[in-house]
Amino acid sequence: MTVDLDAYVAEHGGQWRRLEELSGRGRLDAAEVDELVALYQRATTQLSVLRSRSPDPALVSQLSQVVLRARARLTGRPRPSWAAVGRFFVAGFPAAVYRAWPWWCGVATGFSLLSLFLIWFVAGNPQTAAAFIGEAAAADLVESGFAGYYTEFSAPTFAFHLWTHNAWLAAQCLAAGVLIVPVLYLLWQNALNIGVVGGVMVAYGRADVFFGLITPHGLLELTGVFVAAGVGLRIGWAWIAPPTQLTRGQSVARAGREGILVAVGLVGLFAVSAVIEAFVTPAPVPIPLRVAVGAAVWLAFLAYVVLLGRRATHPDPVDHEVVAVTRRAGGQ
Repeated sequence: MTVDLDAYVAEHGGQWRRLEELSGRGRLDAAEVDELVALYQRATTQLSVLRSRSPDPALVSQLSQVVLRARARLTGRPRPSWAAVGRFFVAGFPAAVYRAWPWWCGVATGFSLLSLFLIWFVAGNPQTAAAFIGEAAAADLVESGFAGYYTEFSAPTFAFHLWTHNAWLAAQCLAAGVLIVPVLYLLWQNALNIGVVGGVMVAYGRADVFFGLITPHGLLELTGVFVAAGVGLRIGWAWIAPPTQLTRGQSVARAGREGILVAVGLVGLFAVSAVIEAFVTPAPVPIPLRVAVGAAVWLAFLAYVVLLGRRATHPDPVDHEVVAVTRRAGGQ
């Protein structure tokens, strides 16, 4: 049995237009709210009739959109608020990073030891660097290539490139964490790059240039990479060894949700490190001053994670008492 579409639209089209109008209004009085509810209930019934008996998908789609807008108006649209943004930066992000600290601290320790070993090995065996990048490239790197990298492009362009590159690297670590091996490979590639370049610079007596340029931004930038890799590996471990009270899927989902929080927060961290690398690292000021700026920002980030993350993860019992007393006093 089909429906006479023209007659059906003529009979109910006015109600649908009215429902759409009420759904789009900013404020409704009590009578309009009651009308919206009634029209919504009728429209859902009419939509069911059309779906079962009408061959016109365009009309079904149009009415479906009207019904969905009305439902969203009745149930309330989630709207972004500055309070939610504040909670993310004060509690959500630092807590997620703080809870994963054994993982990213472990990654930081292993990465640092491996990079330093590679620097020492390449510096003591110059033929190794030649095997990796060639003698001519090594000589160019020492003479001007390494320092020139930081001034090759304008600072804003360079900062944007660094920001997107590091954010993409972190996203790869987080997304591939469940497989573990890709994360380890990405870490190895970065450690090898630092080890070879640093070893060449040290071998040619330019250790001051290498550490003077890489330290100001590297402290914060590499910490962001360590956090991303550590949280990614934590997601993989949630699959390998889930808690006894959770299934593998539930365990990975919980770790993955924290991974999303970390990913969003690291976008801001890498923006800061990119600004430091583009504007502070190549600045014509003494090396100690550049390193001091980078170290101050790095220590500020660590303090932010430890203090706010610990507070969000282990709230003070006194705070709970104050909240409870306040609620009782307010009659809540």
